[in-house]
Order: sequence, then C-alpha cells, then structure tokens
Amino acid sequence: MDRNDITAEGLRVGIGFPSAVLLVMGGIIGVGIFVNPAVVARGLTSPLLVLAAWGAGGLIALLGAFVYAELAARMPSTGGEYVYLRDTFGPLVGFLFGWTTLLVVQAGGMAAVTIVFARNLNVLASGALPERAVVVVTLAALAGINCLGVKSGNGVQGFLGALKVGAITALILAGLFIVPQVGFRPDEARAAASTDPLKAFGAAMIPVVFSYGGWQTANYVAGEIRDPARNLARALLVGVIAVISIYLLVNIACLRALGVGELGRTLTPVSDVLQKATGPVGAGLAASAIALSAIAYLSQAMLTGPRVYFAMARDGLFFRQVAQVSDGSRAPVIAIVLQAVWTGFLALSGSYDQILSYVTAMNFLFFGLSAACLFVHRRRDAAAGQGSGGYEAPFHPWTTGLFVLACLSIVGVSFWAYPVNSLVGYGIAALGIPPYLYWRAQARRTAKAS
Repeated sequence: MDRNDITAEGLRVGIGFPSAVLLVMGGIIGVGIFVNPAVVARGLTSPLLVLAAWGAGGLIALLGAFVYAELAARMPSTGGEYVYLRDTFGPLVGFLFGWTTLLVVQAGGMAAVTIVFARNLNVLASGALPERAVVVVTLAALAGINCLGVKSGNGVQGFLGALKVGAITALILAGLFIVPQVGFRPDEARAAASTDPLKAFGAAMIPVVFSYGGWQTANYVAGEIRDPARNLARALLVGVIAVISIYLLVNIACLRALGVGELGRTLTPVSDVLQKATGPVGAGLAASAIALSAIAYLSQAMLTGPRVYFAMARDGLFFRQVAQVSDGSRAPVIAIVLQAVWTGFLALSGSYDQILSYVTAMNFLFFGLSAACLFVHRRRDAAAGQGSGGYEAPFHPWTTGLFVLACLSIVGVSFWAYPVNSLVGYGIAALGIPPYLYWRAQARRTAKAS
C-alpha cells in the first residue's frame, strides 16, 4: 500500500476529479426535483415566477459553491463544515453543526429518501415487497459497500449518479420534444385570488433551496479527494452549474407539458409528463426514475455524512469508537454503521417526516456561518501579509456577503412561514450543548492524564 494514499486521519485517498463532480451532483439531486416543481408551482401563478424561483435558488447555490470551493482549498480536511466552524468560531459551533447533521439533517433526509425508494420499488414489484424489509436491506447494503472503502463506496455512487442523470435527461427530452406543448400562460384564476405574492414567492423558495441543498456534502470527504485544493474547488463549480442547468430544464419541460395550473394541481408531475409522452407505461417509468435517483442519493449520503461524525470523534467531541478506521479498508466503519442505524430508526419509526420540517432554518444558519469563516480567514491572511495560496472565491467580499445575506433571508423566511418548526429546529440544536460540555470535559481529562 502506498503510504502517500493514506491521509493523516488514516483514511485512503481514492476520489479523482470526475468522481468529485458526480459526488457534488449526487449530493444535490435527490428525489425533490421529481416532486418540488409541483410544490413551487402550487404557490406561484406564473411560469416566469416559477423559473425565477428556481433560478434564484441556483444562484444561491452557485454563490455557496464559490465560498465552499475556497474553504476546501484552505482547509482540505475530512469533515467539511465541521472543520471550518471549529477552526474559525470554536469547537462548540462545530459540534452543534455535527450534532444537528446527525440527528436531523443527514439522517432525516436519508430516512425520507429511503422510504421513497422502498415505495417506488414496491410499485415496480406490484406491491410484492415489504417496505420495511426494503429499508433495512437497502441501508445495510449501502453501509456494507462503504465499509469496504472509499473506492468501493465512491465507485457505486458514481455509477448510480451517472444513471440518475441519464434518467432525468430522458424526462427533460420527453417534456421538451415529445409531449405536445400546453404553453407558458399564467394561471389567471389563481393570480386573481392571490393576496400576498411576496410571501408566496418566499414560501416557494423553501422547497427550491431544499432541492438545491447537498452540494456542500462533497467537502465532508475533502481529505479523501486527490489534490482537493484544486479538484474539489473545480468539482463544486462544475457540479453546481450542471445541476442548475438540469433543474431549470426539468421545470421548463414540466411547464411546457402541463402548464403552470396543472403542474400546481398535480402530486405526481414526473409521472404526468411521462404518461403524456409514453402512455400507460409512464407511471412505471416515473417510479423507476425516482427509485434510481433515491438510491443514488442514499449512496452519496452514506459515503459523505459519516465523515463529519468521524472528525468530531477524533477531536474527542463524540464517542471515541466512531473515530476508528478499519485496518483493511481504511474506512470509518463505526461512523458508517452509526449513520445507517440511526437513519433506519427514523425511517422505520416514521419520525423523519416531522424532522424534515425543522431542517431549512438550521441548514441555512450553518451555511451562513460557514461562509462567514471566509471573512475571518481573509482578514487573518491580510494581517499576516499572506495570500490564500490557492483558489479564491471570485468577487469576494461581494459574492460571499451576498450568500450570507441570502442564507439569513432564508432563515427569516423559514421563521415567517413556519415559525413553530423553525423554533423546534433550533431547540434540537440547543439540546446539543450538554453533550458537548460532557465530551469536552472528558477530552480535557484524557489530555491531562496523558
């Protein structure tokens, strides 16, 4: 084994640039794009407003990619935002990010997607599969693949990610070129009944930014990417731009095939488009596309999420066993198993549904704080008379400041539209303070003893 392929944490370097691009795209494209075009159109009455919302969400994601690309170049360590927040604002802020990532953000999202996968797979099997068994087998299989090592886990997620992009491309082509055009006319009846268009647009942005979330998860495995200062920075930009293009084309295809009124009324936009294009087999094709997208997302999430808890455990801020690395595969196997078990518990208990409603306000608070890290590091460099020595976010501080402002605006909109859920989300984050104090004290005692 080449020791140059082993990181300081004991993990194996095994992800190149093309795989990193698919990793970024795989973290963003889940099952939301198959449902959320209808959710967004439900609150908006004009095709232009629908596309403006998706365009605005894409711009926010791109601004975030600028920032995270520079953060990755500056701190190419396993753990992503946990590392940035820890090294900039202290271990408590980093821990609270990791705490909410495990309890709510990562596991809750994965649990919901696992259920979606099981249900759509069952549609294809004509109801012959027990969904709970599918959930368990799916999570166990993905955990096992990732425990074999980063090359195994990344290889599977890259293959599934490429198939997922192919399936979405087929949907786009069907909506643009096969289905007869309905048009891009506004829904005048709903427009006349609308009383607060600004609030409607703000509420529509919640599912949009949720659909664009996930690009940052590639940073969690920065230490396992070859030349991360260069390859991860480029992969973030290429991957996010590719997803923006895909999302806008999906919405144009849906609007062209269904119109904004019908799109806002349906619960199954992808199935509706494919049924218009292919007839009765459309429902099966939609179920296949959604199941494929779900399993591809789960594969990426099982690879990236555990690295956050692994980094926390290495700092003594989590169970010590979670920092263990397999001698053979060089994978954080305990962290991977923890992710699978907690995700399975949420999926089987059904509690993921409520948890997901808490995510947006917390997610964008940590996005904004992570972006603010760049101001701190740029100021430190200036004081020391140093440059970044690598990729720099273009038009900083304007682009970085705009991203921070966008994150704060989304947090504000979340409280405006969903005040109770947002407060519960921050309550979950605050519950992490006592465990942090305990593990912090334990780490200090261990340090003194040694």
